[in-house]
Amino acid sequence: SMNSQEMKITFINGSILQLIGSDNIDSIVGTNPYGCVFSEYAIQDPKAYHFIRPILAANEGWALFISTPRGKNHFWELYQIALKHPDWFAYKLTLDDTQHIPYREIEKERSEGLMSEDLIQQEYYTSFTMGVEGAYYAKYLDKMRINSQIGQVPYEVGFKVHTAWDLGVRDSTTIIFFQVIGQAVRIIDCYENSKEGLEHYAKIIAQKPYIYGKHIAPHDIKVKEFGSGMTRIEKAKQLGIKFTVAPSLLIEDGIESVRSALSKIWIDEVKCVSFIKAIENYRQEFDSMKRTYKRFPLHNWASHYADSLRYLCISLPKVRDGLSAEDLDKRYRDAVYGDG
Repeated sequence: SMNSQEMKITFINGSILQLIGSDNIDSIVGTNPYGCVFSEYAIQDPKAYHFIRPILAANEGWALFISTPRGKNHFWELYQIALKHPDWFAYKLTLDDTQHIPYREIEKERSEGLMSEDLIQQEYYTSFTMGVEGAYYAKYLDKMRINSQIGQVPYEVGFKVHTAWDLGVRDSTTIIFFQVIGQAVRIIDCYENSKEGLEHYAKIIAQKPYIYGKHIAPHDIKVKEFGSGMTRIEKAKQLGIKFTVAPSLLIEDGIESVRSALSKIWIDEVKCVSFIKAIENYRQEFDSMKRTYKRFPLHNWASHYADSLRYLCISLPKVRDGLSAEDLDKRYRDAVYGDG
């Protein structure tokens, strides 16, 4: 039998074949699969496999990952594991192996300038070196790695920890924990979850060993919720979180603010793995009909941490209390070496 609404086919022996989007984690966890096929895994939310893996282990099941590369992201990492681990099987097929597209078509795209050489290598020869097409911050992160801005960034006792939130209702909620020391912004920790209320996140930040400064939230936190009649900023205050509202700016202006700030940002590579992956994969949406990028970002699993980072960057003047660079350096020296 077929269920078009649930995209499910039930066979006469009781077996079920179903299509599920990895962006809806709850729908994945609610299943009990014996086998999963992750199609175009490079652009899926990597948390999907993390949630489904215990179910497959209990059922002695299997997983198959098929994808075109999108740079050295979570798919590349999984491919490296598969190459080294005897329990995995990895197979890389290029156009030379499959020959499913005539070479003359590739040469036509190359000669007419329809595709860059990097894109041809990615799409037809499974190259991982190109990176994510349309990514906003990927090249900035490459430079940050060269400058050792991504590495060990420990919590500095004596300096307050600020947070920047992207509050989701049906989507994920993300929190970035950061310190401002001198002119540097040090991102030391992060947290992400979904389908939880403010009480849950208040408990999470209370469990951290940090002394807090400002909590940054998007401007829509002032909107009243259905049912309670309260705004989330009012509810948060009852839970002991006093939010500072981020300025209301156009998304593209916020993205430029992030790009300008990244040269002064340091990120802990151990505690902030999921955050780094997200901002590396945050990209413009591509219009396949017009063969051009749309004005706004693609809304997917990477958007939430990217939004938190944007709120952080556009709110830095509020966190720094309007101090100049010289005053910030003086505050830092006074805190480390004492007044005078």
